Amino acid sequence: MSDQNPYEKLGVTEDASFDEIQDAKGRLMQQHRGDQKLVESVEAAYDAIIMDRLRMRQEGKIKVPERIRFPEKLSPAPPTFPQTPASRSPAWLQRLLDTPSPGELLGPAIAFSVLGALTIFYPAPDESILPLALALGFCCNIYFLNRKERQFGRAFLLTLAGLLIGVGLGTLLGGLIESQIAGFGLATEKFATLVSFFVLWLISSFLR
Repeated sequence: MSDQNPYEKLGVTEDASFDEIQDAKGRLMQQHRGDQKLVESVEAAYDAIIMDRLRMRQEGKIKVPERIRFPEKLSPAPPTFPQTPASRSPAWLQRLLDTPSPGELLGPAIAFSVLGALTIFYPAPDESILPLALALGFCCNIYFLNRKERQFGRAFLLTLAGLLIGVGLGTLLGGLIESQIAGFGLATEKFATLVSFFVLWLISSFLR
């Protein structure tokens, strides 16, 4: 059998189609599946025929169907494209923002809700309670911020900025909708205090 050419080993002619060659290989592999040497001989003959057909195709003598896969012909690697890095927020903003858990939201929410209720319902003829309520809110906010990073200075500055923004925004909005808030029994000063508490809650919950 060693004197036979690859076509003779598979029992096909040199002008056999690829389907015929593959069928012959499959049939012989099944027939000699218990004899390792004969199986290797069949595979070697099949590979030799495929190599011969590849050479003939390169020389333009035959046209090989695209579905035929040659042993030495590797599938081209899929093109790789440089990955565009996902847009990321600035580092300073990432260090400043916090993603609180529900439990971390609850503490500040309760504290500022109590202060807000004190501001609205405290039975005083004037607005004397407001400075005290703001001072308590200021201290609460520093406490909630400081326990996250243990940086008292930054907690103090963020709280001071939040208080100024809250009072300024509340005063501005209160002046614009004074008649509407008056219907709820709120003076502009009380409304500004409530807005300040809301801003401080946002800072204590979502900043660090």
